[in-house]
Amino acid sequence: MKMAKNGLNTVCIHTGEVTDEQFKGAVSPLYMSTSYAYENVAIKRYPRYFNTPNQEAICTKLAALEGTDEALIFGSGMAAVSNALLAFLKAGDHVILQQSLYGGTYNLVVEVFENYGISYSFTEGLTRKDFETVIQDSTKVIYVETPSNPLLAITDLEMIVALAKEHNLISMIDNTFASPVNQNPHHLGIDIVIHSATKYLGGHSDILAGAICASTVHIQQIFKLAINLGGNLSDYTVWLLERSIKTLGIRVKAQNENAMQLAQYLENHKLVDKVYYPGLKSHPDHEIAKKQMSGFGGMLSFELNESIDSMAFIGNLSLIKPSMSLAGVESTILSPVKTSHALVPQEERNKQGIKDNLLRFSVGIEDLEDIIADLDLAFEKTNNK
Repeated sequence: MKMAKNGLNTVCIHTGEVTDEQFKGAVSPLYMSTSYAYENVAIKRYPRYFNTPNQEAICTKLAALEGTDEALIFGSGMAAVSNALLAFLKAGDHVILQQSLYGGTYNLVVEVFENYGISYSFTEGLTRKDFETVIQDSTKVIYVETPSNPLLAITDLEMIVALAKEHNLISMIDNTFASPVNQNPHHLGIDIVIHSATKYLGGHSDILAGAICASTVHIQQIFKLAINLGGNLSDYTVWLLERSIKTLGIRVKAQNENAMQLAQYLENHKLVDKVYYPGLKSHPDHEIAKKQMSGFGGMLSFELNESIDSMAFIGNLSLIKPSMSLAGVESTILSPVKTSHALVPQEERNKQGIKDNLLRFSVGIEDLEDIIADLDLAFEKTNNK
């Protein structure tokens, strides 16, 4: 389903609603059944086939948000990543991935792909030359993540699209950090858009889900694999996700505003060496971000001064909670080297610029003054030790 003519918040609230003809409730009903009639009905429904009423409804909403023909919903973000990649790769094929990726995706590739005879190359950087130099005759897929985790690097999507078309490659993006509110890669020509729906789409730190949005042709290819791997999402979680997406637009815009002001606050702090946020003019990819994003997101990272112990700093925070995940309405923080990128070898982390004193900050929707007060107090406590 292509992007509706309605505005963002209207799509978030109303597109893909499950119709309750009897009572006409404001909230979509939840169909908990795993068993449906199959004789004399138009649709043979089965949960693993992604076609229960609630599954179909959420996929319609997701496709509308990303401007694609269709979507599929999965049990986790990594289920979506693995299904998308493995649907288009077989033994003897080669995939190109950008250098800076989510640690789980990196680990999937280096730990699993060789077992299936799939070769891969990580780029040295994010320029066209970096991608072009690793293209092989057997290359089938080009995979990117922008903004990247955890350094918020920006990949030029128009460049990726042009390169993919020139070499007849399937282009894929992990669009989790941006969310559909801030970036719609399919509009720029990217073939397959992937989300960890656990993050901004869910937004309340209480569900686990993944999503793939793409054309009908590509979704059908992914579907053939997905029904065999069995990674579909339970209808109760689907229903919770549909509820959460209703506030996606207002949540993300509030996080955008807070993150921009917090990035500026941190950039001017004497105990912070560097801030990574694409909305800052100091960000090396700021102009590219302006071109392909409508908002700069609620994620940022910053490097503490060497005089500050990063783990002690986290321990001195009160309002901002240490957390493995991100993108909830509450502000959270973590050390990538100890969590999200712990599985990435030290040598590779150094190569990517992920330092031990780097902290990843997921900005919530609390009052800005309260977030800053919490940071101020943590800086004061940590600096005085």
